[in-house]
Amino acid sequence: MDIVLPYDDAVKPLPFYLAEEEWLAEKFPHRDFFFIWQVEPTVIIGRNQLLNSEVNVDYCNRNEIRIVRRKSGGGAVLADMNNIMFSYITSSSDVTTTFSEYTSMVARSLRMLGLDASDNSRNDILIGDRKVSGNSYYHMPGRSIVHGTMLYDFDENMMANALTPPDVKLRSHGVASVRSRVTTIREQLPELSLADFKKHVVATIPDGSDPLMLTPEDVSEIEKIESDYYRPEWLAGKNPKGTLSNTSRIDGVGTVAVHLTVSRGVIRDVAVTGDYLETGDASSAVSSALAGAKYERDSIERILNEVDLSKLIPGLTVKDLMNIII
Repeated sequence: MDIVLPYDDAVKPLPFYLAEEEWLAEKFPHRDFFFIWQVEPTVIIGRNQLLNSEVNVDYCNRNEIRIVRRKSGGGAVLADMNNIMFSYITSSSDVTTTFSEYTSMVARSLRMLGLDASDNSRNDILIGDRKVSGNSYYHMPGRSIVHGTMLYDFDENMMANALTPPDVKLRSHGVASVRSRVTTIREQLPELSLADFKKHVVATIPDGSDPLMLTPEDVSEIEKIESDYYRPEWLAGKNPKGTLSNTSRIDGVGTVAVHLTVSRGVIRDVAVTGDYLETGDASSAVSSALAGAKYERDSIERILNEVDLSKLIPGLTVKDLMNIII
């Protein structure tokens, strides 16, 4: 796995780095890469999340906090110059194996600093029992991208005001505040500077000897991909207008919401949203399967048994989804 070195020291908008991941995955299909990056304050939401349910848009606009939607699943996070972002690109098609390889590498790097770091069963990295890193997954043909946060430090007030997670998610955590379940590198190692921590990461996670230095031509190609992230319709995302909506928090999967339009006992439209991780477009698959079906338990269950949900959303069962729909 080789390190990717930036063309210059300029801090670029967050979509540039998401585009860089895609460019690397396509341009070098047989190489694995890792790189770190930082951005000015930006909220980044998951592919399947509802913007106005997860983000205080007015607060972000007033405080010049950018809002970006990524192509991977998972939940909303606030990134800034104290929140180091990691990107890992590899040849893999299995989400569980990819996550395990990546999170174990990062946890091992933290343990080399003397920290009690571990990777849990989903997509987080913990120090003790508190989260220091959350990660998400995006699959391209033959390639997988994992990207996530590493909290060197964070602005608790900004995070609390910029992000507005649904009540069901807050209840599931069973904690009074973000601070009670999150820690930072700075809290754990106050003598370790941000610059020195970044040097440690670069020295201990990539294991290749063939660094890739971006060129001006590479940057131009990446910027062409980047432009796609600025489309208003992409940021807006799914805007379900279902007459029936229900949300549930499922252990090991995340928050899943189903929105249905039902007319005269027949399902006309379906949208699935949430902070779950996925390996395919689960919402489109469920919508295509259920459109035109009777809104009856037996009919819906029979159809969903043919969709193979667990391959689209790892860990999700037909029973889980049925409990949300009906």
